[in-house]
Amino acid sequence: MSLNDTLANMLSKINNYEKLGKKEIIISNSSKIIKEVLRVMKENMFVGTFTEVKDEYGKLKLNLLNSINKCGSIKPRYKVKKGEYEKFEKRFLPAKEFGILIVTTSKGIMSHKEAKEKGLGGKILAFVY
Repeated sequence: MSLNDTLANMLSKINNYEKLGKKEIIISNSSKIIKEVLRVMKENMFVGTFTEVKDEYGKLKLNLLNSINKCGSIKPRYKVKKGEYEKFEKRFLPAKEFGILIVTTSKGIMSHKEAKEKGLGGKILAFVY
């Protein structure tokens, strides 16, 4: 596991805590991207609320809903055109309409479903189901 990929580290920590049935997790390296990915996961009912812990490291306290089977970072960050999402859904998600891909677009970070609706392409960051 790369120490530089904070997104991959966070997602694997969430995966591990979900398997253990934990309700709360502290994420130590918070960044704008991590907050946005968590926001998308929250909007899609995969995680609960998260709050910033006031200290010099910028930690986040995240409530888990125990609704994630698996999540992970996608490397390399594949470029995807607005009509190509299905190809990546088949590759990274277990079934149609089951789970989401998290993509970064010119309009911000969102789920692949939202990007499809808005007709946006982008780069795939992660998957959650």
